[in-house]
Amino acid sequence: MPATREDLMARLDELGIETRTIDHERVFTVAESSKIDRDIEGGHSKNLFLKDKKGRLFLVVALSDATIDLQHVHKVIGAQGRVSFGNADLLEEVLGVMPDSVTPFALMNDTEHRVTPVFDAQMMTHELLNYHPLSNDATTTIARDDLIAFARACVHELQILAFSEEAKMTVERL
Repeated sequence: MPATREDLMARLDELGIETRTIDHERVFTVAESSKIDRDIEGGHSKNLFLKDKKGRLFLVVALSDATIDLQHVHKVIGAQGRVSFGNADLLEEVLGVMPDSVTPFALMNDTEHRVTPVFDAQMMTHELLNYHPLSNDATTTIARDDLIAFARACVHELQILAFSEEAKMTVERL
C-alpha cells in the first residue's frame, strides 16, 4: 500500500525535518500550479518520471520553468539511450502516485530502489523548495538540505546534475 500524506508527514517528523504545507485546489499541470506558486515562497518544480531503453527508471526534478531537452537529457543523467515517460501504471506501481502528483516525496514508496532521483543543479540553488505531498491538492515547502536528507533516508543515491538549459548556462558562465 503506498504511503499517504499522513505517512509522509510522520516520516518527515521522525527525521526531524520541518516543513510547511498549504492545501489548495487540485492542480494537474505546471501552468495550473503557477497560479498558486506565486503565493508560496521558494522554488517550484516539475517532476518527470522517465524510463530508458534498458528499463531503468529516473525521477527527474527541476524548477517548474526549466527547459529540459528530452532528446538529450539521457546523456547527462546516465540513461542507456533516449528516455521516454514511464506510464501511469508503472508510476503507481513504483512510486505510488498518480501522474499529476509526481514528487520526490514519493521516493518513500520506492522500497525496491528502482528509481534514480536526479535533481537539477539550478533548482538546488534555492534554499526552499516546493513539492506535492503525494497528492496534487497541497504544496509542501521543504529546505533544500532537508530534501537531500529525506532522499538519502529513503536509501536513494540522488544525483544533482546540470541538465536543464538554465543550469547548463549557469555552469558555462562559471
